[in-house]
Amino acid sequence: MKIIRKILSKIRGEVNLEKLKKRGLKVGVNFKMIGQNIIDPSHCWHIEIGDNVVMAPRAHILAHDASTGLFLGYTKVSNVKIGNNVFLGAGSIILMGVTIGDDVIIGAGSIVTKDIPSNSVAAGNPAKVICTLDEYLSKEKKLMNTENTFDEEFTLRNKHLTKKHKEQLILACEKHNKAYVI
Repeated sequence: MKIIRKILSKIRGEVNLEKLKKRGLKVGVNFKMIGQNIIDPSHCWHIEIGDNVVMAPRAHILAHDASTGLFLGYTKVSNVKIGNNVFLGAGSIILMGVTIGDDVIIGAGSIVTKDIPSNSVAAGNPAKVICTLDEYLSKEKKLMNTENTFDEEFTLRNKHLTKKHKEQLILACEKHNKAYVI
């Protein structure tokens, strides 16, 4: 059974976090990887991840750049540090040598090539700071109301999620352009 789980894990592209930690990856508490993430397996000891960090699906953290290998015979490596309370959006890529401060959101699909300061929201290719985290959260809170904000009953965690729940969410998105779900 253990062998089958190992094979399935490889097929799914899942990261073996414990193996990376044994190799030297530093990870704080409440670290969550949502799926198909890549944390540089060949240079993971160059990576430090703080507390309360979430990696959305297909987010990557790289501590090396092999582009010089073909021409110079050497691969570049550099440390990566991700602070506390950081969200790495789906498909984002954190490149070698980058430090991301505390309380940061990295937008989906962003490529982080330079340091991102604390209390920031950054997005794009290359990622640039677009506002402070406080500004972003304030703006989002103003958009939340009783018509577009839903509790856990409207998630897959509710084993009794109904077609009616889904329709309510769709209508809220059509009316308000987005909805908020716990």
